[in-house]
Amino acid sequence: MIDKISPSLQHAIAGLRDGASIMISGFGDAGAPHELMEAVIEHGASDLTIISNNAGAGETGIAALIKANRVRKVICSFPRQAASHHFDARYRAGQIELELVPQGNLAARIQAAGSGLGAIFTPTGYGTLLAEGKETREIDGRNYVLEYPIHADFALIKARAGDRWGNLIYCKVARNFGPIMAMAAKTTIAQVAEIVELGALDPEAVVTPGIFVNRVVQVAPLTVAAAA
Repeated sequence: MIDKISPSLQHAIAGLRDGASIMISGFGDAGAPHELMEAVIEHGASDLTIISNNAGAGETGIAALIKANRVRKVICSFPRQAASHHFDARYRAGQIELELVPQGNLAARIQAAGSGLGAIFTPTGYGTLLAEGKETREIDGRNYVLEYPIHADFALIKARAGDRWGNLIYCKVARNFGPIMAMAAKTTIAQVAEIVELGALDPEAVVTPGIFVNRVVQVAPLTVAAAA
């Protein structure tokens, strides 16, 4: 019987190791798996490469991972926000590496990994510092930059609900990077607000099929807001 439900957050992240690459879903707080990130801090893994839309803000999530000195490199689109002081401090001190990727390219490169593509050509970044040293090509009169897929050892994502097979549905804008990250990682771990019986999810509403999910852990909704 297929049963991907983990009894706890720490059980869900079993196998996490030093030096791992981790995709983390979210656009701001929407779709961000805060509880899974807290579990990573408690676990103690370090020298991590974080792949996400941003480099964290405030004192929670990715910012907390950076504050705890667990992150070696960040691959993201928006490293600096008004409250991204932990990333700023470590970057200026030369203690963290940054790979800046335009947001559309970030999504496209992650999707390419999940789709099994060897590389993609994108016009974004052509003629800028981000294209230095990269192969370029003119196609139908337009210039493109060759970019390679972004894979990861783990993906930590947040969904609205899931079942024991790992099928997932999302809540509105919280469906941002989660679906493509689930396809691009060796191990995908999803935290959900609700685990439902098999067959309870409308197949037409399932966004991430269980084939892309390895573990599902239930986390009570609004715990982050309550803690704040």
